[in-house]
Formats: sequence, structure tokens, C-alpha cells
Amino acid sequence: MRRLIESTLVTLDGVIEAPERWALFDAESSAWSLQQLDNYEAFVMGRMTYETFFANWGHVTGNPYIDRINAMPKYVASRSLAETTWNATLLGPDPSGAIAKLKRQPGKDLIKYGTTRFDATLIQDHLIDEFRFWYMPVVAGSGRRLFEHVDTAVLHLRLTDEKRLQNGSVILTYVPRQPHEAATGS
Repeated sequence: MRRLIESTLVTLDGVIEAPERWALFDAESSAWSLQQLDNYEAFVMGRMTYETFFANWGHVTGNPYIDRINAMPKYVASRSLAETTWNATLLGPDPSGAIAKLKRQPGKDLIKYGTTRFDATLIQDHLIDEFRFWYMPVVAGSGRRLFEHVDTAVLHLRLTDEKRLQNGSVILTYVPRQPHEAATGS
């Protein structure tokens, strides 16, 4: 059974918007990011992420990281798109059901980059199996924040791993507690 992993770049002040402006990638973090792609079979994304990534990466070649992303299948949740390109498939009118079906299939895990409004549905339906918050040692000052516009009342996380990088970044891995675990504090 596959898992859905969400990986989000975050500044110290909680900003997730426009990481291309503030994310610090050196040789170590770039190599780690590329190696992580080996664990995933496909991307899950909302319409805005799909359109942004396609605009920024869809026509880029010669970068091993971007080449890998371009080659991977993508599953897109959208109420407004009628068709997709870039190796992408629409999840249809029931994105939660479609993702649950994808998770039941054999294969490598699914990856979702960034915390978006789509998380409201994914969290409510308990579809995210792991969160990776990659904190960068920068302060953005303004921009969309982690879990902005997402009701996190049902989200109770347990820290399962941390990785420190030489550039000062820290990657914190959390798994959501099941409702019975959250109530008992397990």
C-alpha cells in the first residue's frame, strides 16, 4: 500500500509562498532532494501548484531534479480544469476517493509538495500519511503561511524524525495521530 507524503519548504516565520525566492539549496540539500525522488512514483497536487510547477519546470531540461519531476506522473485535483498536459491526470469529481484508490495500489509512495487549500480536504479525509516540513534558516516577512486557510483542529502530529543539513536547514517529519491516539495523548 502506498502512502501520501507531503513535503513543504517553510521559512522560520512560517512562510511557504514563493520558495524560489528564499530557499537555500547547496550541494548537500540538492543531492538529498534528488535522492528523495527515488522513493516516489507520482505527484499529487492541486490546480494552482500544477499550473505553477508546469510554468516553471514543464519546459526545462538538463537539470537532473527537474528532469525527474517532468518524467513522473502527476495527479491533479481541480474543479476548473478540463484537461491537463505534462504527464498529468485529473483526479475527477471525488479527489479523496481517487487518492484513496491510488494509495491502495502497489508501488512507491505518492508525494505532494507544499501546503495548500487542497490540504483541507486531505486532512479531513485522513489521506496524508506523513508531513515533512523543511525549515530554511531565513525570514521572509510576508507571504502565504503554513496551513493558511486550512482547519487543523483534527490534525494532531507526532514527530518521528529530524534531519539537519549543513546549510542550517532542518527537516522535521511528522505523522498524523489517529483520532483515538490524539484523545489519549498516545
